[in-house]
Amino acid sequence: MSCDIGLYGLAVMGQNFALNMASHGFKVAVGNRSPAKVDLTVQRAKDEGNLPITGTKSPEEFVAQLSKPRKIVILVMAGKPVDDTIATLSQYLEEGDVIIDGGNEWYQNTLRRAKELEDKKIHFVGMGISGGEEGARNGPSLMPGGPKEAYDLIEPIITKCAAQVNDGPCTGYVGPVGAGNYVKMVHNGIEYGDMQLIGEVYDIMKHVLKLSNEEMSKVFAEWNSTELQSYLIEITSTILGKKDEFVEGGYVVDYILDKTGMKGTGRWTIQEAAERSVAAPTMAASLDARYISARKDERIKASDILKGPEVTSAEIPIHKMQMLDDLKSALYAAKVCSYAQGLGIIKSCSEAKGWDVNLSDCARMWKGGCIIRAALLQKIQDALARDKNLPNLILDPVVASELNERTAAWRRVVVVAVGYGISTPALCGSLNYFDSYRRKNLPANLTQAQRDFFGGHTYERTDRDGVFHTAWTDAHKSIGDINERKAGEV
Repeated sequence: MSCDIGLYGLAVMGQNFALNMASHGFKVAVGNRSPAKVDLTVQRAKDEGNLPITGTKSPEEFVAQLSKPRKIVILVMAGKPVDDTIATLSQYLEEGDVIIDGGNEWYQNTLRRAKELEDKKIHFVGMGISGGEEGARNGPSLMPGGPKEAYDLIEPIITKCAAQVNDGPCTGYVGPVGAGNYVKMVHNGIEYGDMQLIGEVYDIMKHVLKLSNEEMSKVFAEWNSTELQSYLIEITSTILGKKDEFVEGGYVVDYILDKTGMKGTGRWTIQEAAERSVAAPTMAASLDARYISARKDERIKASDILKGPEVTSAEIPIHKMQMLDDLKSALYAAKVCSYAQGLGIIKSCSEAKGWDVNLSDCARMWKGGCIIRAALLQKIQDALARDKNLPNLILDPVVASELNERTAAWRRVVVVAVGYGISTPALCGSLNYFDSYRRKNLPANLTQAQRDFFGGHTYERTDRDGVFHTAWTDAHKSIGDINERKAGEV
């Protein structure tokens, strides 16, 4: 009963996070269904400096090694394995103990599990962990959501183990149970959008500007010392410059099949955006792009049937350095709008559920350790701290000024991409979001008129209060009580 915390589930992420905690002086008990991974973790602890990790061979022994109140992080595959692990461990736990699920889990499952553990008075925390295997070992972004009492018990551990930036650890109390998983889910949705935006810029560099891999690698490396500085920009430069081990003179990226996999968190984000009636076109575009990429055989057939534009540089002149500057501006502006969409989803759910999630804190937690860490997040953190009631990130005066300065370049990039037949759904999605949001009047008046025409759905007027319906033709009859027609609107 001497270990400060336990970690159950020893795939690479679990091993690395256990070693992380042990590296900060915490005594860690580890357990796993297969004893071999326990032995491997214990050996790694010895090899990496005799770190204080205790291996166990059974769930009962694992729990027995923990000091009370017990604190257990589980890192197993989402879904049924989580339920099975909780059922196995909870039979040995007592009132006041804490289970922390560190996997990528659907937040509704977290709410259900917390409810199921209430009878035993066992605390349940859903904690998003971002940073991959490297982050888990050296300092990830940690997003815990659960009872404040439970958070206070784990706070001394996670604040030391999280990534550290200029204003502290990349963790903090996100909110009640479910909030941590929700914020991590949206983090992953933003990640999808960010990766797609970078991919579209790469596509234009390669097929319009005809840059070599080395040239593109150099551009991304240069951008990583500007306002675009981020983990994803950094690794893009590295990827593009990596020589292939099988093909002499080749580059690895050129031999990777263009089919993007996914684990589901991006889909969850878009489902939630729809549920909350929050526009998220950049992230939705990134998801659609992955769906289309998966249809490789269909695309091969389509390439022989469907024709794109045959454009010459004389028809659409391209000035290399100007286009690179424009791409840089467009990528930055599009990223800002993608973050605005993601934060809008969190804001909507937090308000609906009374979570009181601090959006500025979310930006702070994402500044280090995680996949979307970027210099931009400091500006986002500052903007949301200036006005906690800001309806939308892009309404902050500083952020709005930066977007306004870049819109001309952004539009030039989209025009060139369309002219050359290069699909840029995320760049266009962000620009369409910006253009729709900035307009005082949209063509939604016509759409609402159409709804009233075929369904008697009524409409509001700009010149007077009330709800109205028009008999558009002689065939239209009275629809009765107009106010009842508004029932069912979402």
